[in-house]
Amino acid sequence: MEKLQVKNYMEEIVFSMLNDVLKNINICKCENCLMDIASKALNDLPPHYVVTEKGEVYSKINALRQQFEVDVISAITKASVLVNMNPRHLKC
Repeated sequence: MEKLQVKNYMEEIVFSMLNDVLKNINICKCENCLMDIASKALNDLPPHYVVTEKGEVYSKINALRQQFEVDVISAITKASVLVNMNPRHLKC
């Protein structure tokens, strides 16, 4: 029997879409900036917690991704602008 866990699917969706959304945006894409963008986007999006068996998360991402896609793209884009204006490092 698999162990049950609580998972925020929104986190999975943001991280699965992050690179695609940012690929044509001219910003720093170092690990610090990417994590800051993801964090800011997640703080601006409502969480979507579910109870799932370990390993089941990825099979449900696509269904929820379509449902939340516009909001996630908007949140990532807005977060990238903010992080780009206020990076936590001197230069990439």
